Amino acid sequence: MAYYRRIRELREDNDKTQRELAEYLGTPYQYYAVYEKGTSEISFERAILLAKYYDVSLDYIAGLTNDKKGLSSSDLTPEQQEILRLTENLSYNSRKKLLEFLRTIE
Repeated sequence: MAYYRRIRELREDNDKTQRELAEYLGTPYQYYAVYEKGTSEISFERAILLAKYYDVSLDYIAGLTNDKKGLSSSDLTPEQQEILRLTENLSYNSRKKLLEFLRTIE
């Protein structure tokens, strides 16, 4: 899903108008309207402002996840963070084998 659909859905779900969001972003109404149409790219700074406004992650706005809050390292236990750190540099085959092993001991 493209970001412009997400920002429109977020706005509608929160019963806001395009004018209200344009005012919040400090941009003319017409500029905000083209963001939602997908005919103009929203700046990274404005995407951050929208993420903060709606209390969602940038990944959610970008359509990279359906989890509105996203996942940050602060959400993980120290053990989970260590596991991720250790697996970062593994090859694809090694990660696949590790996953198979974890499934067997689950």
